[in-house]
Amino acid sequence: MRSLYLILILFFLSLNLRPSITSVGPLLDIIRADLGMSGVVASLITTLPVLCMGIFSLLSIKFSQRLSIEASLLIASALIFASTLVRAFTHSSSLFILTSLGSGIGIGIIGPLISGFIKKYFPDQLGVTSSIYAVSMVIGAAVATTFSIPLFNLWNQSWQLSLSSWSILALIAALLLLPLILSNRTANAPSAIPSLRVTNKRVYLYMLLLGFVAAVFYSVTAWLAPYAQSIGMNSKEGGYLLTVFTLVQIPVSLVLPIIAARSGSQIKWLMACCLSEVAGIVLLLLSFSPWAAILLLGIGAGGLFPLALLLPMHEASTSNEATSWSAQTQFGGFIIGASGPLVVGFTIDIFHSFTPALIVLLLTMLVMLLTIIRLGRRKQEPSSSILQEPITAIHRE
Repeated sequence: MRSLYLILILFFLSLNLRPSITSVGPLLDIIRADLGMSGVVASLITTLPVLCMGIFSLLSIKFSQRLSIEASLLIASALIFASTLVRAFTHSSSLFILTSLGSGIGIGIIGPLISGFIKKYFPDQLGVTSSIYAVSMVIGAAVATTFSIPLFNLWNQSWQLSLSSWSILALIAALLLLPLILSNRTANAPSAIPSLRVTNKRVYLYMLLLGFVAAVFYSVTAWLAPYAQSIGMNSKEGGYLLTVFTLVQIPVSLVLPIIAARSGSQIKWLMACCLSEVAGIVLLLLSFSPWAAILLLGIGAGGLFPLALLLPMHEASTSNEATSWSAQTQFGGFIIGASGPLVVGFTIDIFHSFTPALIVLLLTMLVMLLTIIRLGRRKQEPSSSILQEPITAIHRE
C-alpha cells in the first residue's frame, strides 16, 4: 500500500509540471485578442515559466539544505496552485505574466526534487518509476491541451476559468504530500547536502541537450495552434492538432525510457527521436500534411524530453546527487529552452510568416543532433560515463 501511495504522489507531482504552460496554447489567439498582446508579449506566457524552471531549479538545492524533499515539494505545489488559481481573476497582460512567473517558480523547484524523490524512495526501480515520471508529465500536457477549449466553452467562453481549472491538480498533489510529511519523522536534514557546484563535467552537455529539447518543445506547444490557423484551419482544428501532438507522446514516454535503459542505447534513441522531429519540421516547411508532421514531432518530443531529463538521475548514486545534478542540468537547460517561444514570436512579428520560424527550429534541431553525437563520443570516459554504470544498475533490478 505504501508503494502505491508513493507512486500516486509521484504521479500527481509530475502531472503538475506542464498544464499551467500547455493549457495556454489552444487559447493563445483568444487571450491575445482579449488582452491586446503582441507576438513577443504572448511568447512571454510560455517563455517566463520555462525560464523560471531553469533559474529557480537551484532553489531546490537550497530547500533540500534547509527542509526535507517532501516539505519542499509541498511548498512548490502550493505555489503552482495559487498561481494557477489566480488566473480566474486575470484581466491584464501584466497579471497574467505574473501568474506564469509564479507557476514557473513552482515547477522549477519541483522538477529536480522529483529526481531526488525517486532516488530516495525507489532506488532499485529507476526504470519503472522514471517512466511513470515521464509519462505523467506528458499526460498532464495532453489533458490540459485537450480540455482547454471544452472548458472554455463550459465556462461560458471564459479563458480565465478554463486556465484556472488546472489548479486542482496542484491541490491534489499538496494534499497527498501532507500525510507523508507528518509520518516521516526522520526526513529532516539529509546526510549529504546537495551541492551547487558542478562536479560532473557532463552536466554541461546535459544542459545543452535539455535546452535545445525544451526550446523546440515549448515553441511547438505555444505556436502550433496559431500556425494551424495561419494555414486555414479553425481554432478547433488547431486544438485537435495540438492534442495529437501531446497524445502521441504518451506511449512513447511510457515505453522508451524503459527500453533505452535496458538496451543501454540512450544515444541511439536520442538520435532517432531528434531525426523524427527534423522530419516533422521539414514536412511543415514543404506544406505537406500537418497531421503527418505532428505525428513525427510528437514521437520525437515524447522520447527526447524524458530521456534528456532523466540522464542525470540515472548517473547519480544518491538522492542528493540526483537533486544536485538535475537542478544544475535544468538550470542551464530551461534557461536556453525559454528562448525558443520568444525567438519564434519575435521572428513571426518581423516576417509576418511562420516559415522563418520553422527554419529557426530546424537549425536548433541540427545543433541538438550534434550535441547528442558529442554525448555519444564521450560515453566511454571512465570519470563521467552516464551510459555504463547506471544501465548496469538498472539491469540488476
